[in-house]
Amino acid sequence: MLALRKGRYIARLAEGPEDVMAAQRLRYLSFISARGLERAPDPDPRDADAFDSRCRHVLVEEAATGTLVCCYRLLELQGGAEIGQSYSAQYYELSALGSYDGKMVEMGRFCIHPAWHDPDILRIAWAVMTRIVDQEGVDMLFGCSSFDGAEAERHQEALTLLAQRHLGPKKWLPRVKAPDVFRFARALRRRQPDARQAMLGMPPLLRTYLVMGGWVSDHAVVDRDLGTLHVFTGLEIRSIPPNRARLLRADAA
Repeated sequence: MLALRKGRYIARLAEGPEDVMAAQRLRYLSFISARGLERAPDPDPRDADAFDSRCRHVLVEEAATGTLVCCYRLLELQGGAEIGQSYSAQYYELSALGSYDGKMVEMGRFCIHPAWHDPDILRIAWAVMTRIVDQEGVDMLFGCSSFDGAEAERHQEALTLLAQRHLGPKKWLPRVKAPDVFRFARALRRRQPDARQAMLGMPPLLRTYLVMGGWVSDHAVVDRDLGTLHVFTGLEIRSIPPNRARLLRADAA
């Protein structure tokens, strides 16, 4: 079993249904309860969907107590021909990636317990992902990176920076599929971002993608049910700067 211990935390793969249900409970807490979006009364509220049974689930726990503080799931694709099977394909038209000939992994439902703010949690989460990438020969990571708040005005600085510096290659860019989108690359092309404010406003997961050379779609999908706005995010492993790759592998050692 793949497992990694760093400081206070252990990262490991879910071993069975109880582990997956624990991840689903943390996702409900992070995506629903923490935003005041509770559904009808439920004795065991969980965020679950049909993709859970097809994915591997990574859990990050505090070693001393076993408290689950972070989780995410991984969907493995042998290449772009399978991109239509991904979670992201529900919201983005991804046929441009259909010709991608490397191994791909979709990283999804990433969340950190809202009461925990230790940056080492994100570090170990990426460390175990680095191990998986290296051991399994993954060529591209992708997924949806979410901003908290569905109103695009709240995220103008961050979206402007994405539009000017981090749009994906034209040959891979997703096209519009969702009914409610904000075409930020078009709407904000004449603005100049405040780079500091923009980075402060980036979701931590997206910020990490960007410093590794990741790229985003030219539009964001608005999810008013969850009160979020998300962008498709891609990262070709070969694009990671050498110094950053060394740091990631040092954490994963």
